[in-house]
Amino acid sequence: MAETTLFKNLLSRLQAGDHDAGAAVYQQFAARLMALARRKLDPRVREKLDPEDVVQSVFMSFFHRHADGEYEIPNVESLWGLLSLITIRKCGHKIEHFYAACRDVARESKPRALDGDATRFWEAVAQGPTPSQALLLTETLEEVMRPLDARQRQILTLSLQGYEHSEIATQLQCSERTVRRILERVRTQLEQMRGEE
Repeated sequence: MAETTLFKNLLSRLQAGDHDAGAAVYQQFAARLMALARRKLDPRVREKLDPEDVVQSVFMSFFHRHADGEYEIPNVESLWGLLSLITIRKCGHKIEHFYAACRDVARESKPRALDGDATRFWEAVAQGPTPSQALLLTETLEEVMRPLDARQRQILTLSLQGYEHSEIATQLQCSERTVRRILERVRTQLEQMRGEE
C-alpha cells in the first residue's frame, strides 16, 4: 500500500513538471529500456542509431503525454509496460525509416578493411598541421616572401590558393610566362633553403 502511495505521489509530481520525479523515473527504467531497444533494433540500424537515442525519444514522448494527462498508470508494472510498448513501437518506426527504399541500410556496403600502412596514411591526411608545423610553415612563407615585391607576393599567394597560371595572369594582368618565372624563382629559393638544413 505504501509503495502504491509513493508511486502515485511520484506520478503526480511528474505531471506537475517536477524534474526530480522525471529523473527518478529515468533512473529506474533507462537501462532496461536501452537493453530492450538494443534487442529490437537490427544491427544495421544500430550502426545509424544508438539505442540511447530511442530511449531519449521514449522518455520525451512519455513525459509530454503524461503531463497532458493522457495516461492512467495504476502501478510500476503498468509504467514499465507502457514504456516498453513505446520503445518497441519507436524501434519499429526507426527500422521502417532506415529500410525505406531511398535509404535502405541493407543495400549499403561496408568499407574494406585497410592494411596498417593505408590506415596510417589516411590518418595522416585527415589530421591538420600541428602547432609547430603551422609555425614552421608561417616562418618559411615569410622568409620566402620577404624579397618579393607586392605583385610577386600576389602571384605566390594566388598559386598557394590553387589558382591556375592562366587565372593568375588574367587576374593580375600579366603574362603566364611572368607567373611561371616568379613561381620557379620561389621554388628554387625553397630548394636552397631545404638544402641548407
